[in-house]
Amino acid sequence: MPIDIVTVPCLSDNYAYLVSDGNTTYLVDAPEAAPIAGALDERGWSLDTILITHHHHDHVGGVADLVERYGCTVTGPRSEQSKLPPIATGWVDGDTGGTGELEFRVIEVPGHTLGHVAFHFDKAGAVFTADSLMALGCGRVFEGTPEMMWHSLSKLMALPPETMVYSGHEYTAANARFALSVDPDNAALHARARDIEAARQAGEPTAQVPLSLELETNPFLRAGDPAMKETLGMAGASDAEVFAEIRGRKDRF
Repeated sequence: MPIDIVTVPCLSDNYAYLVSDGNTTYLVDAPEAAPIAGALDERGWSLDTILITHHHHDHVGGVADLVERYGCTVTGPRSEQSKLPPIATGWVDGDTGGTGELEFRVIEVPGHTLGHVAFHFDKAGAVFTADSLMALGCGRVFEGTPEMMWHSLSKLMALPPETMVYSGHEYTAANARFALSVDPDNAALHARARDIEAARQAGEPTAQVPLSLELETNPFLRAGDPAMKETLGMAGASDAEVFAEIRGRKDRF
C-alpha cells in the first residue's frame, strides 16, 4: 500500500510527522497533542506508535495526551529512557521496527543530545532527523561534541541521495542567511535561499527536502569539501575541525 507522510506544524516552529499506510500509523515526535489529533481525525486515522527522537520537551510535550486519547505505544532512545515519558521500547543503533512498506531502521545520531536517534524508512525513501540534520543546518551541540555531531551527520550523509529528510523545526530561512555568510559563492545555495523566501512568504513549510539538496547546499555537510575548507581558510584542517568552526560561527551568528 502507498505510504502517506503528513507534516504537522506544532508550537511556534516545530514539526511532527505522521507516517501511515492507512492501516498502521506512526508519529515521529509529539510537540503538542491538539494539531496532531486534528490531523489524525481529519484523515480518519488512529495512532499506533509514537517514535521519539530525543528527550527535549518540545518533542515530547504531547505524548501523555495522545496516549490517553489513542492508547498508542510510545518508543524512544534507550539511553535517554530516564528522561522520556514511559516507553515500551528503547531503541539502539541498528534496531528495526515496522513491517512491509513501514519498516524502519534506527540510526543513533548523538550530538544535540547524547541519545538522539533518527528513523530511516528506507522503502518510503524518508529519514526523520529532528534536531540532528536540519534543513540547511544542524542542531546545536548541547550534550555531545562537534566531533560526535560530525560523525552523526556523516552517517546520515551516507543514505541514498534521493532520501527525503524530514527535520524538526522551521529554521530554514535563518539557516539560509547563515549559510550564505560562510558559503557565498555557492550558486545552488543562492537559488535555494530564493526558493525558501518565496515558500515562507506563501506560508509553506521548508524543512522537508531531498538529501541531495542538503549535500549541495548545507554548509554543515560540506565541511569535508576542499572548496569549503579553502573559503574558510582551513585547507589543512580535518573535516571535524572544519565542522566545529562552522558550528561555532553559527552559534555566534
